[in-house]
Amino acid sequence: MVTVIFGARGNVGRHVAAGLISQGEQVRLTSREPATADFPPDAQVVAADLEHPETLPAALEGAEQVFLYAKPDGIDGFVAAAESAGVRHVVFLSSGAVLLADAADNPIARMHAVIESAIEKSALDWTFIRPGMFATNALWWWQRSIRDEGVVRMPYADARTAPIHEKDLAALAVTALTEPGHEGHAYPVWGPEALTLREQVRHIGAAIGREISLEVIPVEQARAELGRTMPSIGVDAVLAGWEAGLSTAPQISTIIEEVTGHPAHSFAQWARDHVTDFS
Repeated sequence: MVTVIFGARGNVGRHVAAGLISQGEQVRLTSREPATADFPPDAQVVAADLEHPETLPAALEGAEQVFLYAKPDGIDGFVAAAESAGVRHVVFLSSGAVLLADAADNPIARMHAVIESAIEKSALDWTFIRPGMFATNALWWWQRSIRDEGVVRMPYADARTAPIHEKDLAALAVTALTEPGHEGHAYPVWGPEALTLREQVRHIGAAIGREISLEVIPVEQARAELGRTMPSIGVDAVLAGWEAGLSTAPQISTIIEEVTGHPAHSFAQWARDHVTDFS
């Protein structure tokens, strides 16, 4: 059984590939520019771009399963190509934003909902993974200032979030791709613990072995600083999530352990896994 992995160089996709390979599964990795992609030398790599449907038939030929990430502009072309190729099951890395009460007004939710809807209406079996806050977002927010200055600047230091390790999302995807019974399921996924942003910074400091200063700054200053490393759609979502975390306890979940049989990683473990990113 061939599984095609889109976004195979991404934070989650690369762990999906590794997990499937470790179980002896046959995988086909996609890249817009295979010649420049950093993949294992024996990996099967094909050129494909979700925004260019004409590249998809060759990538999907003979495949039965797909791991997919969000590219709404090309979803109709993907669905058509997958159906034509005989793909049976798609595991889509969606977003927990689709579950928000204001999802219709949330650009991230709308983007992922478009893809979910197209897949649901197709002849494909599907599994949706709907994560909340990614632990790897900390790289967008704080990597540069921690590495270069030993400081983090933020407006809501006591806001609580429940970040999820990318390895846990990958493990959930691998389980859905290798074990029966996950078709038609949409899994909301949050981290296993609620932590303040201040506590998350402390965990990173403990992992890299040095103290990190924390400066509380105005929201508009934070918006400008985040805008240097994130698109505006992401900046707005992050600041809104942090503000909400001041007064509302974030959801946590045990879905990783329930589905995979293994407990979710803590944020402290995530920080240890990313020491080199902050050093």
